[in-house]
Amino acid sequence: MKISVLGCGRWGSFIAWYLSRRGNDVTSWGPEEDYSYRVLKETGRNEYVELNSKIHLTCDLEEAVTRAEIIVISISAQGLRGFMQKIIRYDVSDKVFVLCMKGIESDTGKRLSEILAESGISSDKIAVWVGPGHIQSFVQGIPNCMVIDSESETLKRSLVGEFKSDLIRFYYGNDLLGTEIGAAAKNVMGIAAGVLDVVCKPLKGPLMSRGAREVARLIKALGGNELSAYGLAHLGDYETTLFSEYSHNRMYGEMLAKGQRFEKLAEGVATSGALRLLGEKCGVELPITEAVYRVCYEDGNDALRCREEIGRLFQRTTKAEMY
Repeated sequence: MKISVLGCGRWGSFIAWYLSRRGNDVTSWGPEEDYSYRVLKETGRNEYVELNSKIHLTCDLEEAVTRAEIIVISISAQGLRGFMQKIIRYDVSDKVFVLCMKGIESDTGKRLSEILAESGISSDKIAVWVGPGHIQSFVQGIPNCMVIDSESETLKRSLVGEFKSDLIRFYYGNDLLGTEIGAAAKNVMGIAAGVLDVVCKPLKGPLMSRGAREVARLIKALGGNELSAYGLAHLGDYETTLFSEYSHNRMYGEMLAKGQRFEKLAEGVATSGALRLLGEKCGVELPITEAVYRVCYEDGNDALRCREEIGRLFQRTTKAEMY
């Protein structure tokens, strides 16, 4: 199978490494000016993986797009719409697109599959690949479970058959909306977890419960299956996001609560604004998301505001647990 992985950061480089080991003809693309691409070009490896000689590394987007049967995209979620405008300059009518990224467009509240559809990609050729797992564990041979979802039953079954291995056990998703919202929202909860690691670590247990419940309410209001919040894309990914030393979002929250700055990408920051927008549109209360949004975007002493937001959550009126 000819597969091009667009984006060669930590997750994109791992996907190329993984799919090549599955026997596929893999092209890894990155923009020439990008640091991640330059490191791979100069050394053949990064801090996570070593690309074997069978992987074709290129900065030529036309080459990467036109030679592939399957196009895997792994870039920052907020850059997807602009990136798709570059991709659709080429004939992609026969291509399958797989999104290995988690996020919601902050300005519009659009899911990533919706952005592809608005770019002219047929819904039966769009899938998402999300769920638990850190590259650092995968490359050590530590297995995990993930999910592939699509509006097309045929497509997701085909992709699972092509991608499954002893390292990753895949499940078929059955609620694309819930899968995407859940996968994006867990990064917001990851920021909250990092804050709690500094301020009040025992609250991480309640965060797991109340966070999933909050996301379930939103998924239901948007027309999805609220049970998706308790699947692999959201609750199933909590261990690798809320507790792992490798999680960028958890580390962002931890450093925020310490009054420090985290310089790497934490998708949960922009996603908190997108979820807040969706909550307002649907009339759904998202207290944890709102708290994360405020500590990420409002001015003031970060460490102090983190503590104040926890106090604000405790002052909310009492409700039934499953309201």
